[in-house]
Amino acid sequence: MNKIIKTKSNSENKEEEITSVVNRRLFLRSAGLATSLGTIVISACTTDDHDPNPQIPGTGDTVELGSGDVGVLNYAYALEQLEAAFYTQVIATPYAGMTDAERTILTDIRDHEIIHRDFFKAALGNGAIKGLTPNFSAIDFNSRTAVLGAAKLFEDTGVAAYNGAGKLIKNGDYLLLAGKIVSVEARHASVIRDLLNPKSADFAGDDIVDANGFDKAVAPADILTAVKGYVKDTISGANVGK
Repeated sequence: MNKIIKTKSNSENKEEEITSVVNRRLFLRSAGLATSLGTIVISACTTDDHDPNPQIPGTGDTVELGSGDVGVLNYAYALEQLEAAFYTQVIATPYAGMTDAERTILTDIRDHEIIHRDFFKAALGNGAIKGLTPNFSAIDFNSRTAVLGAAKLFEDTGVAAYNGAGKLIKNGDYLLLAGKIVSVEARHASVIRDLLNPKSADFAGDDIVDANGFDKAVAPADILTAVKGYVKDTISGANVGK
């Protein structure tokens, strides 16, 4: 009897590729940061489609990050604000064809970014900068390619930012926490790259990991230049770490 060979549809192939990624969900969940510094306690994020503690938007003014460790923490806080706002929008308005596996992964990342953002806000107290006003007008949130491409940019930039700012931190406790957070950001970057190009070496590509096995480290000034198109406020980091 002749066998009938059924060719898989594009959607079936896509789901099969995503299966290898969805198994990383526990990997991502275990990476979520929930820690304390002094008397600061971070509460867990909810799992619905909304940010439980939305930032109050700024007014598009110039935002001074400050100096010393406060400046470094505000620098990280600014970047986490952008990432949390981005993923909140992604989940609130899913792109066309988003699979359940992709939604699960992106929701987990959103929750991590909200935890990071709220941690820095609490740690900084009265020294925290105001809520920034994101500008995502250049991102087509209905396009999978556009959304995951932007996610890749934000995650790769975030990892490079923490790596570049680490040497500026004077307080050992802050440095330890930054190390924990950047490891989570690196996991985010890896899974986003795998969503874009499943089962490839892109999860740790040569464009981000050098021949010595080290990830990129980029100075605050260069990072702020790279992300300025995604925020309406002008962020000044001239004194960060000084």
